[in-house]
Amino acid sequence: MKETIAYLNSLLKNDDTIIIGLSGGADSMCLLDITMSLSKKLNIICAHINHNIREESYQEMEFLKEYCQKKGIKLETTIFPKKSETSNFNELELREMRYQYFEQLIKKYKAKYLFTAHHGDDLIETILMRISRGSNLKGYSGFQILTEKKGYQIIKPLIYTTKDIINEYNKENNIPFVIDQTNEEDNYTRNRYRHHILPFLKKENPNIHLKYLKFSQELTKYYEYVDKIVKQELNQRYNNKKLDITNFSQLDNLIQTKIIENVLDDNYEKNLYLVNNRHIDLIIDIINNVKPNIEINLPDNLLIIKSYNILKIKRNYHSPEKYCQKLSEETLLPNGKKITMVSNTDKNTNDYIKLNSQDISLPLYVRTRIKGDKMKIKNMKESKKLKDIYINSKLSKEERELQPVVVDSRGQIIWLPGLKKSNLDKANNEKYDIILWYN
Repeated sequence: MKETIAYLNSLLKNDDTIIIGLSGGADSMCLLDITMSLSKKLNIICAHINHNIREESYQEMEFLKEYCQKKGIKLETTIFPKKSETSNFNELELREMRYQYFEQLIKKYKAKYLFTAHHGDDLIETILMRISRGSNLKGYSGFQILTEKKGYQIIKPLIYTTKDIINEYNKENNIPFVIDQTNEEDNYTRNRYRHHILPFLKKENPNIHLKYLKFSQELTKYYEYVDKIVKQELNQRYNNKKLDITNFSQLDNLIQTKIIENVLDDNYEKNLYLVNNRHIDLIIDIINNVKPNIEINLPDNLLIIKSYNILKIKRNYHSPEKYCQKLSEETLLPNGKKITMVSNTDKNTNDYIKLNSQDISLPLYVRTRIKGDKMKIKNMKESKKLKDIYINSKLSKEERELQPVVVDSRGQIIWLPGLKKSNLDKANNEKYDIILWYN
């Protein structure tokens, strides 16, 4: 326990407020006793979660209430909904619920630290399980003694020690604890590693937990180095759900992969388990594809859109309905913009067009594009297909669907608002009586 105590003494200061996740088992009761025995004045609040799965859970909660009252320690408790057809939580959901509860208490007490009782054996099991099922560099490192969160830190002080040492400490110091009989069953994956693989490793090397800790720390160093490079690239390339993929193929493959992992993490948040390496490889493939416009669908209605040098990430995208509506003094469009009839302007950008009503057939309409559409662009003699205009203007597939097309009553295309004007547009010194503004 020397390493754990030395670490806590170097970490903590007088009057620090700590939340300790207290299950009542040997590990958390050991951690509580060590923290209380430090020669510092600390504000300790214990947090117990009754998962409401085992019959003994209510008795264990009462045991902790009596123990904490006897020791003069503040205890906060909560009871999770009992498993049923409507609340059959999986391990990931339960973990999320636990940390949501802990964060509530951290805010309530303005705590600086959250202590959990994960120890060296837990670290070995975690690393082995992740190697078996597959993970990434960060995942293979298991967990660290300190994890930075927004406004607080999660600390695992027992990472230096083992279950056997914890049991010896509890015996020597008469620390009471409860026993969860499910930990003896082989129904759970972690228990099988604990019962069958850990004993073999410890027989080969009694200090194997320190070797795994060193392994974890080394992997973490490499991960942090790579992560620093990735964050620099992300800061330059990723903003508002758009990734600039200019020269992306020139980056090292590892950096490419990590950038995409970060982008997916930003868009999936707590549901990152829905995607895997195959999805990452698919995204990198479309980035490196010579085609300028490609779309792929990922789980949970996520759409990845490659449009020239930009990769866009959208959710629940649906192509807009085809429409055709008569222009009024102010016409609202499905893309969120509008076309307004104005009385005067001296601007000649593509957001304006000046027309002579004698050259066109009124009324005017705005619609979506139709296959085969052609337009005679200003200062060009021959008509050009809208498809080619869109490609040359590097419009994405989505932008093409949303691009408004202004026509007269004979179907003659006179304007692509914000993009191109037809040869019917008048100069300031020519005769015109209609001015349209796209804004």
